[in-house]
Amino acid sequence: MAAPYQNYSGGTFLGDLVTRPEFLGYIQEEIYQQCKFIQSGVVVRNSALDAKAGGVKVQVPFFRPIDPDEERIESSSTWGTSGKGYLTPQKITAAQQVMPILHRGFSYAVDDLSKLGTGSDPMSAIRAQLGKAINRLRTRTLIAQLEGIFGTALAANVVDKVGAATGAATEAQFMSAGSFIEAQSKLGERGDALTTLVVHPNVYYYLVQVGALTFSTSALAASGAVTWGAGGVGVRSSDVPYFMGARVVVDSLCPVNINGANPDKYTCYLLGAGSVAEGEQQALRLAADRNILSMQDVMAVDYHYGMHLMGVSYGGGDNPTNTTLQTAGSWTLAYSTARMVDAVKLVVSSPFNN
Repeated sequence: MAAPYQNYSGGTFLGDLVTRPEFLGYIQEEIYQQCKFIQSGVVVRNSALDAKAGGVKVQVPFFRPIDPDEERIESSSTWGTSGKGYLTPQKITAAQQVMPILHRGFSYAVDDLSKLGTGSDPMSAIRAQLGKAINRLRTRTLIAQLEGIFGTALAANVVDKVGAATGAATEAQFMSAGSFIEAQSKLGERGDALTTLVVHPNVYYYLVQVGALTFSTSALAASGAVTWGAGGVGVRSSDVPYFMGARVVVDSLCPVNINGANPDKYTCYLLGAGSVAEGEQQALRLAADRNILSMQDVMAVDYHYGMHLMGVSYGGGDNPTNTTLQTAGSWTLAYSTARMVDAVKLVVSSPFNN
């Protein structure tokens, strides 16, 4: 017979399950595997943006692109810009970008009565969903940051196919090859640097409907008609599909402006590989404890990091909220021209809504 008042030290406790290194590693790996921004190559870790020694912001120095003044060489003692018969040395200038460090976290508590009432372990369900939940929070923060950046710093990199249109949406306002190329043209000859397209599901399903992601034909011959859609063979990946050569990230967190009787506005982003660098001040932490007085199991999560779109600089307060990140006045353009930043915002409509 077991001793009635004994606490078996070899037993399993909540803290053993949550704070074990392999469980932390599992959550971190799940975040990596589920984040389509990471999968597509848009977000990359950059140890140069880490702030493990402390601080509230990270300063990112960079060299401005050179634009040399060409000089004409002659056989005399008066040629050149100086007029003294030699090439005049020029200089390269540097500037800096600023990335804010974000301190974020959340906690859950589950009491014994909730276990007894449901016949299951709510804390176990919470643990199973941690990776997905953290990814969603990170995505919401990144999109808030992009909205703020395109408000002023990258206003030149915005293509709005809807504008102030009224009445029912028309096909010209939907996502198309033409609107995609127009967005690419914002970067001039660097347009092919935009390798990822981020869209709302309603925009994505319109592309599926019109067959922009499928292909079929009744006869593969010179005179055979090529038909888009019509139940063709899918040429998209089941993981991350492609459109116009760009990988497609589908996320319902993309901003939507439901415009009543007028065309709805869906914000899409065209981003380059590695355009968003991620730094870390302190890695993801999980802690758990037992509150014996309230008969609750408690778990807390915290993470301290930053995501930085290369080419812009943050100028707001420390540890900003998503609202502050979304404020246009929080950002300035660090590069000499917006064309050097691998990011374009494209606003379209869609025949689907929910």
